[in-house]
Amino acid sequence: MILGPLILTGCTRSAEPPALPPAGVYDHDGSGEDSQAVPAPTDGTAGALTRPLREAGWFCAQVRADADSRALWCRIGRRDEADTVHPQVAQFLLDRDDRLAWAWFPYTEQPVNQQDNQVAAAAAPALTAIWPDAGDRARQEIDDFDRDLLTRTGRQSGEIPRTGWRDTHADYSYDGLNGLVVTARDTSVRRWPFGSEHYATTMSSAVDDLLAGGYDCFYPPQQNCNRPQSNGYFRVTLRGDQIVSAQFGIGSLIESGRQRHLLSEEFPHGLTFLTEAVRRPVTERIEQSRRSGTGFTGIVAGTIVIIDARRGSVGKDDLVAYFDIQIGAPLTATLPV
Repeated sequence: MILGPLILTGCTRSAEPPALPPAGVYDHDGSGEDSQAVPAPTDGTAGALTRPLREAGWFCAQVRADADSRALWCRIGRRDEADTVHPQVAQFLLDRDDRLAWAWFPYTEQPVNQQDNQVAAAAAPALTAIWPDAGDRARQEIDDFDRDLLTRTGRQSGEIPRTGWRDTHADYSYDGLNGLVVTARDTSVRRWPFGSEHYATTMSSAVDDLLAGGYDCFYPPQQNCNRPQSNGYFRVTLRGDQIVSAQFGIGSLIESGRQRHLLSEEFPHGLTFLTEAVRRPVTERIEQSRRSGTGFTGIVAGTIVIIDARRGSVGKDDLVAYFDIQIGAPLTATLPV
C-alpha cells in the first residue's frame, strides 16, 4: 500500500471516501425482513448486473431483502499454486423498483502474473450491463489510478490515495483499501436489510458449545475464536448479538473409508450457531464434503454455504483434507466481506 497525499495525474480527490456502510442504513427496526437466500434473479436489473459475473464462473445469490430493498452477493474463489483459495466478492443493493442503489467491488489481492485489475475486471462488465457507458469509464479510471501509483517516486505518510469521478448514473470512489464503491444518483434506500434469523442463532447462545469443543472464546467482545488442538478457528459477523455470518476451519481424516476426525470433536452439540430449521441439511452438506474432500458453493435450505477444500494425501480409502467453511453472507458494505 502506498500512502501519501493524492496528487496524481488523472485522479481527483474527494474530502472523504464514502462511509462503509453509509450512515444510518442499519439503524432501524426490521421491516419485512427476509433472510432466506435464493439464486440471483436472471431477469431485470439483478439479472443484468450478475449475468457477466455468472458467465465468468461467479456464484451469485439474493442473500436478504426487506420492504425497501434486496441485497445481492456474488463470489468467486481462485486457487493459487499452493492450492489456497483467494475469494473475490461483489455486492449490490437494489431498491423496490429494481434499480441499482449501491454497489461495492471490494479490493482483492492481485495474484502473481495477473495483469488485469480484478476489481475493474468484475465491475466493468457488470456496470456496462445496466449503464452502457459506465464500465469503460470505470476501467479507464482504475487503470489510470494504478499506473499513476506505480510511477510515483515519493512515499509519505498521510491519506490513502484514492480517485473519484461521477457520471449521469452514479458517484464512484476507488482506492487500494476499499476497492470500488458505486452510489447511484437517481435512487437511494434508507433502510437496508439485515436479517439472518432464518439460519443463524445468537453468539451468546453458541459460545458455551464452542468452549465445550475446545475453542478459546471470550465473548463478549471476542468474535474470533481459536482451537489450538486442531489449528481451527471460528469467527462471526454480528448485528448486536445476532450472528449474521460464520466462518470456521475443520479438518477431515478418512482412514480405511471411515471418518476419524468427527465433527462432534469440535462441535459436541452440533452446529448450534445455526437454527434448527437449517442445521441438519447444512451439516449433511458439510459432512458430504468432508467425506469426499471436495468443495461446495451454493444454497442449502435457504442458507449460503461456501466450502473451500484443501486436499492432502489421498488413497483409495484414505483422505486428508482441510476445509474453510462459510455460512451466511455478511451485511452489505461491512467487513469482512
